[in-house]
Amino acid sequence: MGLLEAVAQTRAGLVKGESRYWADQWVNDFLLPAGQFTFGGNVYPYGLNTSYPHQRVTEIQQTLPGYSAAIRACPPAFAAQMVRALVLSQARFIFRNRGTTGQPRKTFGTRELAILERPWQGATTGELLARMEWHAGLAGNAYVVRQRSRVTGQPRLRVLRPDWVAVVYGSDREPEDAAYALDGEVVGYVYANGGLSANGSGEVTGLANRVHTLLPDEVAHWSPIPDPEGSGIGMSWITPAVRDIQADRAATEHKLQFFRQGATPNLVIKGIPATTKEQFQQIVDLLESRHAGVKNAFRTLYLTAGADATVVGSNFKDMDLKNIQGASETRIAALSRVPAPILQIAEGLAGSSLNAGNFGMARRIFADSWVYPTLQDLAAALSPLINVPSDAELWFDTTDMPLLREDGKDAAEIEDIKATTITKYVREGFTPESAIAAVRAGDISLLKHTGALSVQLHKPGANQEEQPSEPVLDFTRP
Repeated sequence: MGLLEAVAQTRAGLVKGESRYWADQWVNDFLLPAGQFTFGGNVYPYGLNTSYPHQRVTEIQQTLPGYSAAIRACPPAFAAQMVRALVLSQARFIFRNRGTTGQPRKTFGTRELAILERPWQGATTGELLARMEWHAGLAGNAYVVRQRSRVTGQPRLRVLRPDWVAVVYGSDREPEDAAYALDGEVVGYVYANGGLSANGSGEVTGLANRVHTLLPDEVAHWSPIPDPEGSGIGMSWITPAVRDIQADRAATEHKLQFFRQGATPNLVIKGIPATTKEQFQQIVDLLESRHAGVKNAFRTLYLTAGADATVVGSNFKDMDLKNIQGASETRIAALSRVPAPILQIAEGLAGSSLNAGNFGMARRIFADSWVYPTLQDLAAALSPLINVPSDAELWFDTTDMPLLREDGKDAAEIEDIKATTITKYVREGFTPESAIAAVRAGDISLLKHTGALSVQLHKPGANQEEQPSEPVLDFTRP
């Protein structure tokens, strides 16, 4: 019996005498120094695919703490991530019928949605979505597990720290490289409180703490941006924005350093009349104490005969940091998918960007290209954790999302146009049922004609029975 068959039968309860969490023994008891486990007399390397390769990207370490520190030091990046989380947190979950051609999709709710409305004690749907977005935004992955509360005994959800989770792959053909094998399949997830240890190349060589294994149907794994070089894991939007985040931070540090140095350019003082090293150091310390720092800005510098002060380096005004930082902010906004006018950065607050039409278009682009696709993907990722009706799917409700209120107005106008189109079809002789179905499906082949045509298509007097003429009364005769 192969690895995948063992997993499938264990999940179905067909293997007797083995614990449901038999993978715990593989990882903890049979883990070899080379990162292997034994099963059925065979040795398998465990295919752990972590959310982060442990390597450095310039000065910012590609880890959850590294990216967290990076955006804390970069207000535009932090604001972009905050906007993303706040917008998603306003959505709510519902069920939606899959529907058929020409039939409307109806939304409804059941008690199964309660766990998404109260994912854990004191939490709401908004907090669940916000935490998932912060994890996916910084780590590229969000993991949510369903378990029973020790206190209440009721089902609850728990958002796992993504850099402490690894994906376990299994393969019969290529067990040594299960994550990329042709028959590779996710057989579970590994969670270690404190994280998984790894060497410099990113290969997991051991476990820092006792780990817990979770079956695939117990974990919702959301990776909105797939990692092109990682099997089944996601990539943070911050990864391609690292250089711009560093540039923004460097420009900010430059401004701070300029003010720390007394809001004046760098100076070189030549010709200090000192004969000994000690005397020279005393004069330098005196100049530093009286003229360095913000509190000494704009003070007059007095020099003795023979000494001269020369400005060196670029003038702060010549640097044009506004445009330098503005370019970085625009690139950060593009990578985060939050338009500049919504992010309220310098480039989005100038010129015609605040024009009502331009702002509305930016809002529409944000909604169409990121909000809606992200919510759709989120609903699909969370659906394994609840019992979804067979003829329905987990969906999202945007009624209480202020950002999308304009879309509600547009939807009303679209419905008005549809109603007008249906009326025209019926007026031209098509059945009301087929007219409604054709408009909803956008397929005119569904139209069925009654055979009756509008009176305007008949010639005057055609298809009309001859009516006897009325007698004409002649009042001229007596």
